[in-house]
Amino acid sequence: MLYKNIPNLATLLNLLTGCLSVVFAFNGDLHIAAYLIGIATIFDFLDGFLARLLKAYSEFGKQLDSLSDLISFGLAPSVIIYQLFIRSNQLPSLILFDINLIPLTAFLITLFSAMRLAKFNIDERQSDSFIGLPTPANAILIASFPLISMQYADNNEFIGIFFRETLSNYYFLFLFTIISSISLVIELKLFSLKFKTFGWKNNQLRYIFLGGSLLFLVLFNCAGIPLIILFFILLSLIVNYFVTTKR
Repeated sequence: MLYKNIPNLATLLNLLTGCLSVVFAFNGDLHIAAYLIGIATIFDFLDGFLARLLKAYSEFGKQLDSLSDLISFGLAPSVIIYQLFIRSNQLPSLILFDINLIPLTAFLITLFSAMRLAKFNIDERQSDSFIGLPTPANAILIASFPLISMQYADNNEFIGIFFRETLSNYYFLFLFTIISSISLVIELKLFSLKFKTFGWKNNQLRYIFLGGSLLFLVLFNCAGIPLIILFFILLSLIVNYFVTTKR
């Protein structure tokens, strides 16, 4: 039936938006690339929501979703990090065939995203939770970097100088790339944001997270996005601790 393909349409829009993000990132328009990753995230949410609403699950849709996510949440954020490397201060050179290899480390995120997505498709433990940081969360974190730089572009106070110097420091970018890549495949259980019902009883953790996330955005604007990701991980660690303690 035609309506069964509506979730796949949302998935393809996710893929298209991710492709456009890559184009804008390579052209140096990092803030537009970042916004497009955000839009891709919305489409990624919609395809799952519509699949549940229409009961239109399929193996084809599952594989298409992973392929789309690899572009939108694996390649696109890697290109943003690559461009930040290119723009970083006093970037050292490690030249091979006239190419500086150091910025290319950004594409470790793409490689580890591919492994994370492949693992997700075959790991039965991840039906109601995640093992490792989801690729959309990692991509949103990376997309926040150019937006934070834009937010504090004219701020000469300590916070503005701190963000600008940090995000233009190749040591930070290299370390972040390594940590970001590992976080995608690490054996760390994180709670899922999928709502099966909307009642408080079964979704307390999700509502606490959403409320905290909204507060971070109101207080800190784009600079609140890294705090949201940290909050997500921290809440998961707290839940894991209490579950382990009860056992």
